[in-house]
Amino acid sequence: MAAKVSPLRGRTAVVTGAARGLGEAVARKLADRGADVALLGREENALARVRDSLTGPGRALCWEVDVTDDAGMARVAAEVRERLGAPSVVVANAGVAEGGPFAESDPATWRRVIEVNLIGSAVTARSFLPALFDTRGFFLQVASLASIGAAPMMSAYCASKAGVESFAHSLRAELAHRQVGVGIAYINWTDTDMIRDADAHAVLRELRGHMPPPARRVYPATQVAGRLVAAVERRRPTVYMPSWLRATQLVRASMPPVVTMLSRRELPRLAAAEPFEGTGLLGAGGRADVAPARGSSSGA
Repeated sequence: MAAKVSPLRGRTAVVTGAARGLGEAVARKLADRGADVALLGREENALARVRDSLTGPGRALCWEVDVTDDAGMARVAAEVRERLGAPSVVVANAGVAEGGPFAESDPATWRRVIEVNLIGSAVTARSFLPALFDTRGFFLQVASLASIGAAPMMSAYCASKAGVESFAHSLRAELAHRQVGVGIAYINWTDTDMIRDADAHAVLRELRGHMPPPARRVYPATQVAGRLVAAVERRRPTVYMPSWLRATQLVRASMPPVVTMLSRRELPRLAAAEPFEGTGLLGAGGRADVAPARGSSSGA
């Protein structure tokens, strides 16, 4: 029996934050399904490594660009259309995180999380919507369990992910009559350098450790990416990884008081063991994000 051909075969797909982690894994799944893939991110060498290692039948090109740069993203969108064709899929995955007490947080670091995660998603959508109008394509916004239930010590990340959830809901309603689909991916802990970096900080490691066992499990990036790309193929409005996250939508109104109650009890104990300090931007991607921007460049 012949293998089923993916609806993504021969289509152009764009992935932001594609230099590593979940973005890299999503790009690999898209390439395996026959898509031509445009890899966007801040790390030119890492992007080129991913580009050169993709094994799918389609083409792959990479662009170094800051997703918060309107002019740079518009330029990349034009180059993607010219070199790979109008995208049918855009995955807004680029994101950074930081942790620590809000009162002592570094304003520039806190603001950068909001800019990359929320503003960057909006800039990505604005840059590629003209192409998605032409292809009647699909925009997938990567959100988080943090979109549903906020946690202490992660105020910037939680605010940004709640923001992208609302942004995607609004965009979906706005674009429905133009046959452009908008999906939201709610994901939990994924095995990336960002999460491994977070676990190196005692307060974040302890906070995750106090979550219920299912909620603190870390999932391989390739497994999460497979679920997301399957949702893209079916143009699903929502995708949950793991599946039980869907149930949190039913109890989300009760989550803030529960989190507050637990935090009132646990945070003083944790602070007594080790003072809370800001983490800075987490993971190799976060560290690359603070490097001076060099504009955008395309890979061969």
